[in-house]
Order: sequence, then structure tokens, then C-alpha cells
Amino acid sequence: MIPFSRQKIFDDDIKAVTKVLRSNYLTKGKKVPEFEKNLGKKLNVKYVIACNSGSSALLLACRALDLKKNDIVWTVPNTYAASANCAIECGAKVDFVDIDPKTWNISVKELKNKLQKSKLKKKLPKILILVHLAGMPNQLDEIYQLSKKYKFKIIEDASHAIGAHYKNNPIGNCKWSNITVFSFHPVKIITSGEGGAVTTNDKKLADKVKLLRENGIHSIKKKFKSQPYYPNYYEQVETGFNFRMSDISAALVNSQLKKLDFFINQRNEIAKKYLKKINNSKFCFQENIKTAKSSYHLFIVKLVNVNIDQYSKIYKIFKKNDIFINLHYKALHLNPFFKKIGFKKGQFPISENYSYTAFSIPIFVGLNEKNIKKIINILNNF
Repeated sequence: MIPFSRQKIFDDDIKAVTKVLRSNYLTKGKKVPEFEKNLGKKLNVKYVIACNSGSSALLLACRALDLKKNDIVWTVPNTYAASANCAIECGAKVDFVDIDPKTWNISVKELKNKLQKSKLKKKLPKILILVHLAGMPNQLDEIYQLSKKYKFKIIEDASHAIGAHYKNNPIGNCKWSNITVFSFHPVKIITSGEGGAVTTNDKKLADKVKLLRENGIHSIKKKFKSQPYYPNYYEQVETGFNFRMSDISAALVNSQLKKLDFFINQRNEIAKKYLKKINNSKFCFQENIKTAKSSYHLFIVKLVNVNIDQYSKIYKIFKKNDIFINLHYKALHLNPFFKKIGFKKGQFPISENYSYTAFSIPIFVGLNEKNIKKIINILNNF
């Protein structure tokens, strides 16, 4: 079965993990700080905090920005549940902004309109979570200017977008945001098995994320409220989580990070073949912003003039040919949980249309020419 994505592990990755397994420290050793330092250099960002998943990274980001009960968070409907769950877990209210019909990222036009109306109702968001769908960056500079005008914070959900660039800036350098988060799940561009990271240029936010990652515990002598009376003394100063990344995971992703440019180039080469050979009268693709470079975590194809029977049929055809395609993503507000809290079908029509017409075809390092041609032929003969 050919999946829509999979990890590519090399011998040096295995050696890096094996070295840790034979060491004295499987966690809280030197490998996590080493990875954080290397990722910071790669992204040109001041602070990196590694954690155990992209979902954890999102929750840490919300908590660090002091998201509280009844605060408001906006994101897009066509995203994974974690992009909204992080806000709900903080007691905040979630709302959505519909997507652009061409880029499938947040619609800047819809965002402007919603901000204007919400200001009159005094219901502006505290945080906007931007999702770089499939690795294609949002229009960050425009949205950043809106954040200054309407006083909201920006979290970039870059779970798909490590290695992507916007206006020659690597996604994750937080030039136009407060915090960026990444995921290193096996289907992502580089992997730690399970893992994530938070990046920021704000020291206070970085310190808060580190504290929360460690169950709200610190061992910084100058910050102690009482006199230490035993070695390795520590204090808990607030609630937090055990969201640490292990040294085993850090060794793997640190080794993978060295190959990031190679992985991105390989994915872009496969994308070029798809864009050139797939019949664009039957299918349309995510529009590339001229000032951006996609990491192509996903290659999404959208059917033109489709009905639901055709949409089901194409999944069956691919399955019959031992190829796994998938939807990224069903619009969140159409899920039972969000219907239960008041969202209804018809509220975000572009995202809903996307949910019934788009699917991701295989793209990963190691996808050979024979299978690329097979995928193209299935689509063109549909």
C-alpha cells in the first residue's frame, strides 16, 4: 500500500538513536538542547523549546500567551482538531474564519470583514492561529498588520511547514508572529517519532513555555522563593505538563534536520511533476503565493464540478490500486463536537466545499517514478 506520506530513515539516523540508547541518558540529557540549538540556527529564531508532539506545542503556546476562560481564539475550519482543541483546553471560545478558495489558507478578506464586525460587538479574538496548510505559508505580513490594528496575538501552526519560506524568511523565525509551532510526526517532513517544537523571539514567552513543559517546575536558584535545603532543589510555581521530548527522539530529529533541504527539494520535484502532468481541467491545485516557497508536506488535489458519489468513487479507485489517499481536512465545524457547541452547516461554505472535493495524493521522499506515473494516470483517466 502506498501511503499519502511516510518517513524516510537513513543509516545515520539509526546510528544517532542507537548511540543514545547505549548512553546513560534517555531523557534530560544533551540531545534535546543540541536539537533546539540547531533548529534555532536553521530557522534564524532566538528560542526553540522541543516537546513531545505538535498538539502539546499548541497547548503550550496558548498557555504561554495567557489564554483563559472566555477568551476568544480564531482559526480556520480546514485543519486538524489540535488547532482548536488547544484553545478549548484553556477554557477559551473558538470561532472560525473561512478559507481562500485558491490558497485554501485563511482568507485575508474574510478575516478583515470579521474583525471589523467583531470590533463593533466587542468580541475580538485574543489569539489567531494560522495554519500553513500543506506547507504553503499564509500572507503573514498582511495578517501581522491586522494584528497590530486589532490587538490580537498570532500563533503559526506550522505543523506542515518546516522548510517553507515566506518573503525569504524561514517559517518559524516569528518575524510576523508571536509563536510558531511544529510537528515531527512520522508523516511530517522530518520526524522524531512523535514530537514537536515551539519557536519565539520573546524571552518571556520562551521561559513560560519551558516552565509549562516541566510541570510548572523550575530549578533556577535566583528565582527560588525559599532557601534550598538539599541538592537538586526545585520549586513548583504553577501547574504545567510533562511535555518533554526524550533524547531518543531528539537524536532522530536532529539527524533528520541535516537532511531538511534535501527533503524539501525532493518534495518540490514530485510536486512539479504532478502540476505538469495532472489534467487541470478535471482537477485544481493549491495556488502558490509568488513570495512563498511551499514545503509540500501534502500535495492536495481538488475535483472540479464534483458530486459526493464521484468523491467516494475516486477513493475506491485508488484503494483498488493499493494507493492510500486522504482528506486534510474535514471542516472542524461539521464534526459532532462543534455542532454540539452551536456551529452549523453553511457557516463556512468555502471550507465545506473543500471538505467534499479535496484529497491528498502521495508525496514523500522515496516515491518512485513508476508510482508517480501510476498516480497521474489514475487521475487523468478518472
